[in-house]
Amino acid sequence: MKEALRYLNNAKEILKFVPIEDSTYTDVKPVREAFATAYLAILEAINDYLITKKGLKKKELPRSVDAYRKALQKYLAIHDGKLLREFEMLYDALHIAGYYRGLIYNVDAVKDYLKAARAFIEKIG
Repeated sequence: MKEALRYLNNAKEILKFVPIEDSTYTDVKPVREAFATAYLAILEAINDYLITKKGLKKKELPRSVDAYRKALQKYLAIHDGKLLREFEMLYDALHIAGYYRGLIYNVDAVKDYLKAARAFIEKIG
């Protein structure tokens, strides 16, 4: 979990230097980088859980978003069905809308998604 939080803190550091005008980040490129880093934090948290709590080897870790979904269903969703829905929401927001398409650049929205990422990581850890 330490590594996941490190990634998340890196995402926040990226945002510190992005200019803001009227509650909007004016440079979308670093915002996209922050979203990518936050998404990686989510994956790192899942990887850490699978290695430390479930005994998987590094070579057995998921290698695609579909494999992460299956791992969540197999190892984590048993205890909390909401976790998979949260992962889907964070995947859509952080990876697709935030990073891939660059559609999220409102300061409050960005902060809310980073908080949601932290909450997800803490649930797993």
